[in-house]
Amino acid sequence: MKLFLTLILCSFSLFSFAQQRGEVKVVKDPLIDSMIERRIQLSKKPAAASTTPAAAGAVRKTGPIVSQMGYRVQVFYGADRRQTFAEQNRFKALHPKLNTYITYKEPNYYLRVGDFRTRLEAQRLMNELRGVFPTLFIFREKINAPSLD
Repeated sequence: MKLFLTLILCSFSLFSFAQQRGEVKVVKDPLIDSMIERRIQLSKKPAAASTTPAAAGAVRKTGPIVSQMGYRVQVFYGADRRQTFAEQNRFKALHPKLNTYITYKEPNYYLRVGDFRTRLEAQRLMNELRGVFPTLFIFREKINAPSLD
């Protein structure tokens, strides 16, 4: 009799703890959908032109940033920050349409210019600048996709 009651009790407990098939409810804040929609709108709309090159080290004139591998020409490097920005201004006076990028890797600042898809394009700029800037190098790195105007 004890064995029979034990079996009934065990089987009852197994049925009560058995997994049941059901529905999965996703509970999320409605702001998530609006944030995703806002992000899509911002990526489609052209951005305003940045006027402070010191803020991000670059001047972007159009749209969202799409990065890919390409080439840039290093125009100047040195430890003096002021001199790096002076060289950036000198370069921008010669070539106002090209983007400039200043990066800092201890102990030097690096001024790199352009967003070239091919090494040949970077080499053409390098040949133009030979007389003006003495130390020029071409680097392969992630670039911002140039606008197709």
